[in-house]
Formats: sequence, structure tokens, C-alpha cells
Amino acid sequence: MLVGNPAGSLVVVLCPGSPLFCPGECPIPSLLPNRSGSSVAELDTPPPAKARQTAPAPQVAPPADGSGEHPRPKVMRTVASALTAVAFLGLHLSALSIFFVEFHWWAVALFVGIYVARGFGITAGYHRYFAHRAFKTSRWFQFALGCLGASALQRGPVWWAGHHRTHHKHSDDAEDPHSPVVGTVWWSHVGWVLSNRFNATEWDLMKDFKKYPELKYLEKFDLVPGVLLGLACLAFTGWTGFAWGFCLGTVALYHGTFLVNSLCHLIGTRRFSTDDHSRNNWFVAIVTLGEGWHNNHHHYPSSARQGFKWWEYDFSYYCLKVLSWVGIVWDLREPTPRALAAKTL
Repeated sequence: MLVGNPAGSLVVVLCPGSPLFCPGECPIPSLLPNRSGSSVAELDTPPPAKARQTAPAPQVAPPADGSGEHPRPKVMRTVASALTAVAFLGLHLSALSIFFVEFHWWAVALFVGIYVARGFGITAGYHRYFAHRAFKTSRWFQFALGCLGASALQRGPVWWAGHHRTHHKHSDDAEDPHSPVVGTVWWSHVGWVLSNRFNATEWDLMKDFKKYPELKYLEKFDLVPGVLLGLACLAFTGWTGFAWGFCLGTVALYHGTFLVNSLCHLIGTRRFSTDDHSRNNWFVAIVTLGEGWHNNHHHYPSSARQGFKWWEYDFSYYCLKVLSWVGIVWDLREPTPRALAAKTL
């Protein structure tokens, strides 16, 4: 209903079903005061049916990490962490199965072989390639390195490398995910892995790999390579091979990797002055295929070679060097003489 005074100074629109009052002007152009001065406006044409107004759909902000996937609710993250802890404990208990299967020396050889192969996937693949881009390779071998590292059941390559980049960005300060200096030895060695604080993949720090859909699938299904390896051990070598090659090998490699985070920031020697407590530790270098030269690494993180002296054993680098001879990898980055002479202690 439209009502107006003779002077046409006030128009009030009473919209059916809604108490809408519009003083001063009418929001509908065709509803104007009658110029003849009558108290009721006349319409040249029937007013159009009022369109039903609907609230706009809420805009959901993209996730901060740039992954395209929103973080799970806290309760789901807590459940996931609990399941991770149960699986982690279960794997450790499964390693004890070597005492309940028939012993064979070939099983020991299988343990060493699988340990070294998966260790190369972690040290050369996850660490030196995905985290530090210390060399270049083809797309197929990039994926092969990712699968080999994932078979060690240490999450996907992008998750692993993203948190490692955070470690270098905040080494031994409050934002370091696994510093034994700020936190405890237990936290740096195992606790941070079991915590739900680090479940998310740091895609914002790993934008250089976002364009590869196969890596996104590997992140989503990172358990698949490890499960397939375990089934292969069981199928081809029986319970003895499964116990030694897969169960014991997985747990041993866990703690070999974790020693770099814990021991190599507490015990060892320092050749270079760095802004953290990184140390070179020969024992850790042996069990991690060369990763124990941690002070060297923090001095020059992008180097494919971490043993800077000829006597500093670095098996992963030796393998990369051989692969470079046949063209599978190339452009291995190494420290310059100037870098080796800088900040020495």
C-alpha cells in the first residue's frame, strides 16, 4: 500500500509481510507521488512481483597453508594422533617378533638392504631433494624418491620436508618443531612426531611442489608404499623376512632419523659458527648414511654433500654421485671453497 501527502514530500511503502518504511524516497522507481496532487499514487503499469531476497552464501576463506584442504576439527586431530601413537607403539612391539621367528643370516642381510634403501629415500629424497633442492632430477625419479621415502612410514615427502624447512628457519628457537635445546630430548626425538600440533602439511613452505598432482596423492595415501613393502616381505620371505626386513627395519630407521633431531643438537663437534646448536656426530653419520655431519649441514644446507672432509662418511652422497654419472640426477650442489672457509671455529 502506498500513501502520500498532497505536497508529495513523504512516501511510505508498506510492503506486504514486511514492515519496511522508506521515508523521503521510494525504492521502486515506478512508485512515485502523483503529480496531480491526489493522495493516492497511480501506477502506469502493475508493479513487478517482488523478487525473493536470499542471503548470499558465506565465503569460506582458503586454508592458510595453501593446500586447498581445510584442517580437520580438533577432536579429529586428537583421534588421529592417538591412532598414530598406537600404531607407533605397535610397530615397536612388532620388532620384538625377531625373537619368535626362525633365525637366518639372509634375514639379517634383508634387514640391512631394506634399511639402506629406505634410508636413501629419506636422506637423499626427503631431506636433500625435497627439503633443500640440493640436486635436480626428472619427474619420474622425483616420484620414485617420494615413494621410496614413504615406504619408511615417516609420512609423505612434502609433510616431512615442510617441517624440516621450518626447523631450519627457526633452528633451536621456540618455533623449532623438534629442538632438544628449547624442549626436551624426548620431545625432539619422538614427542613431536606423536603430537597433533604437526599433523598439517606445510604447503605454504612447499609451493615448489604444489604443481605435481602425483605428490598430492602420495601425501594423501602416504601409507600405501609402506604397506605394500610389508606385504611383499611377508609374501616373498615369510614371517622371518617380515619381522627382520620390515618390522625391525622400520623401527631402526625411525630412530636413526630421529637421532639427527635430538643427538646432533647436543653431542658432537662444531666446525662452523651457526645460529643454533648443531653438531657433527660420527656415530649418527654411520647409522643415517651421512646425515650426522649436522653442523656442516646447517652451515651450508643446500649442499648435496654433507661430509665436507674426505674422511667424513656420506653414503647418500656417494649414491647420488653414481646416479649423476648415468644422468638420473644432475646439478649436485656443493659448498664453494669460500663457503668452507667462512665462519670456521
